[in-house]
Amino acid sequence: MTEARLAITRRVVTGLIAVLIVSLADTGSTAMALMLSSPAFEPGGKIPSKYTCKGDNVSPPLRIAGAPDGTKSFALILDDPDVPDPKAPTRIWVHWVVYNIPPNMTALPEGAGSEVPAGATGGLNDFKRIPYGGPCPPIGRHRYFHKLYALDTTLPTTPMTKAALEAAMEGHVLARVELMGTYQKGDP
Repeated sequence: MTEARLAITRRVVTGLIAVLIVSLADTGSTAMALMLSSPAFEPGGKIPSKYTCKGDNVSPPLRIAGAPDGTKSFALILDDPDVPDPKAPTRIWVHWVVYNIPPNMTALPEGAGSEVPAGATGGLNDFKRIPYGGPCPPIGRHRYFHKLYALDTTLPTTPMTKAALEAAMEGHVLARVELMGTYQKGDP
């Protein structure tokens, strides 16, 4: 793909991701504009190495806006669908699971993945631990999806895996939004 086409594709994807709002509520009400952003990287842009296994391995700062009425908590999942090689992916690797994030929380500061934010519950990632595990692709440029869910409930406080969390959220998701960033070893 030429640089010009790549730049156009990035702008289109960035615009689409920035306005992506998926309402999973079955109430017939209008979905609120749930938004997730980061001052550390643009939607579809490169995640700075500071937030990866080659840097400080701390979670990037995230901003939350537009919680729908009735939101009792948020859940966040960070995963990589390009493992082990983006040209031949075989699995999704889960880097971070956190839920029961208080509904009045409008930001997760840089490094919030090192310790579970106050009032929230940490889940188990594919490193078999609760804290954030930053991007660390074995080969190629991988995509990392930060998926934020607005829930109409709080969930059990026992550490869950992504699969268990998704099952527990079933029927409780008011809105969902994604923020995708990329990383390849060697990026600054």
